[in-house]
Amino acid sequence: MIVITGAAGFIGSNMVAELLERSYTDLILVDDFSKDEKKSNYIDKNVKELVDRNVFGKWLDENHKFVQIIVHLGARTDTAEFDLEILSKLNTEYSQMIWRKCCEYGLPLIYASSAATYGMGELGFDDNENPENLKPLNPYGVSKNEFDKWALQQEKKPFFWVGLKFFNVYGPNEYHKSRMASVIYHAFNQISETGKLKLFRSHNTHFLDGEQKRDFVYVKDVCDVLAFFMLNRSKSGIYNIGTGTVATFNQLGESVFAALDKDTDVEFVDTPKDIRDKYQYYTCADITKLRAAGYDKQFSNIFDGANDYVKNYLIGNKIR
Repeated sequence: MIVITGAAGFIGSNMVAELLERSYTDLILVDDFSKDEKKSNYIDKNVKELVDRNVFGKWLDENHKFVQIIVHLGARTDTAEFDLEILSKLNTEYSQMIWRKCCEYGLPLIYASSAATYGMGELGFDDNENPENLKPLNPYGVSKNEFDKWALQQEKKPFFWVGLKFFNVYGPNEYHKSRMASVIYHAFNQISETGKLKLFRSHNTHFLDGEQKRDFVYVKDVCDVLAFFMLNRSKSGIYNIGTGTVATFNQLGESVFAALDKDTDVEFVDTPKDIRDKYQYYTCADITKLRAAGYDKQFSNIFDGANDYVKNYLIGNKIR
């Protein structure tokens, strides 16, 4: 059995779809399944069992002999969540529980970290950087970084483990994320409703309006990397998961307009003052370590990824 935590969420439900497409059917989905807005992400999927996240530890005690690997993608991902107790419980302590049980039962572990751990990127975006040196911008990033630090300090580790720092992930099954959904999702809705797209104006003299740069990575590529580490347990450690390239917000806008067969029409608005001093103007994953681990596939560029996402999922509100 393959266990996927956070299976009702964005990346988790895509990973379930990926494994089903690869003919893996012995899947255990772990999450809080009480939320109706996520139900469409898993309700029609042919899996073995749904396990509530609150009883997963007990379930694992009773069923660990049948488990092959745990893919831990469950977390509170709201970057505007400031309740440190909630973030510590769901993102740090829960992950520590899973880590300890993987050690106890001899199970390999793949877990989701985040590029939010890099903060403003003062030290770059190198996954060899010691997490002790990083300065996340928000409590969510702090909670993820705290677990990375804790994991590296442990004497007892799963015989194979990887922590994956996801960059700006976009793609199907993020409908429930509301304001935390990707820029592409919001761009699609804006353009569909008004024919125009509003982007944040640059307040940094080194960047023109719309030329802020991010590493946008398509969720299907993320799932392919997850599957790679499931099958190729080369070297344990923390890895960046991004394209290793950047796209500007202007290019992102152009990609969505193109997918909708519309002329580009962008309006720039001021970045809200409450987030202006923490706004990231540049992110780019250093994927040298990922390539050295043997992952050699090319990542989708923003135009190809947006085209697939818009035409095959957003139009028609379809789930993967």
